[in-house]
Amino acid sequence: MALITETNAQYYSGQQVFNALSAVSNPTFTCTFNTDVISAYDSTGTQIGSNSNYTIYLNGVAQAENLSYVSDTYNNVITLRLGPYTAADVYIQLKQPAIDDNYGSYSYISLNDIVNNFVVAYVGTDKIIPRCKRSDIIFHAKRGLQEFSYDTLKSVKSQELTIPPGLGVPIPQDYVNYVRCSWIDQSGVQHIIYPVNNLTTSPTELPIQDTNGVPTQNAYGENNEATQSQTEERWDTYNDKKLTGYIDNDNTNVYSLNWWKLNYGQRYGLDPQFSQQNGFFQINERTGNFTFSSDLANKLIVLEYISDGLAYDMDSKVPKMAEDALYAYISYNILSGRSNVPEYVVQRYKREKTAKLRNAKIRLQNIKISEIAQVFRGKSKWIKH
Repeated sequence: MALITETNAQYYSGQQVFNALSAVSNPTFTCTFNTDVISAYDSTGTQIGSNSNYTIYLNGVAQAENLSYVSDTYNNVITLRLGPYTAADVYIQLKQPAIDDNYGSYSYISLNDIVNNFVVAYVGTDKIIPRCKRSDIIFHAKRGLQEFSYDTLKSVKSQELTIPPGLGVPIPQDYVNYVRCSWIDQSGVQHIIYPVNNLTTSPTELPIQDTNGVPTQNAYGENNEATQSQTEERWDTYNDKKLTGYIDNDNTNVYSLNWWKLNYGQRYGLDPQFSQQNGFFQINERTGNFTFSSDLANKLIVLEYISDGLAYDMDSKVPKMAEDALYAYISYNILSGRSNVPEYVVQRYKREKTAKLRNAKIRLQNIKISEIAQVFRGKSKWIKH
């Protein structure tokens, strides 16, 4: 049986045609889109979301969104409420964001399919794992996806944000660690924003002290806390160009002899890691924000970060190039956690897990010889420090 279940119309146009209706009440439509259909309404017509990601058309007329709901989320079944309906031309049209999500979906396999395939191929009589609870397989599959997300899978997500005058943006809900932060100029070119490292810090507690320096308490025995950090306040209002050496960067006479005479030697002793003009960011654990230096106020930024791939549901996507490595990870962790399993068997699956993970990393690096050759064509250029 072929693995592609969508027609070209479904994949490229997000449209699936169904049989005609003849005086049918509450008809159901089983969708075979690779993306999940989502309804903004429940079975009673009560709104439970902002909008649906599909529209039902009967004889070319779009039906109201509150007349349909997803009656079976696992099998992508939509039910059209009320009726009876009579229509010769019946089709469901995905909205553009849902069509975009559907593109490229064949290169992934869902975590739910990973679990089902593992049960079929690895669990049973005369197999290395005679019996195993499905809940155990799900646990190890999720843990494997988490571990793979940190250094193997393409689990980097990004947000386009504007830095407000307060110089802080909230940490994303599914954030695990940051990858890169950059601001975008008017040409769409990104400029890397570097972490503050040891330039400044954000304290996690702000106790109010008495004249002897002892933290004061309220009537409940809790420390009185200040609402604003003086350290952060000073950093937010400081001109960081005095740290980077770009003191007069906007001066139109920057290349004149008189300007150089006045500013001669001002960059002496600068630390190279701070001698840049793209600004700085840090993570404020107290407020749960990414905070930025004052010169980045109102600028457009792109925040790239790592998620663990499990933030929302069991249908998390796994690249097919890493599918075999995840099977090996599940096998090893199930066997290593059991008693009466010979150690040589455990070690065999440990080596297999390591080898397949290494293969998955190589595959997902997507190295192309032609692209490397293009980079090497610049080998004759002097390396600038």
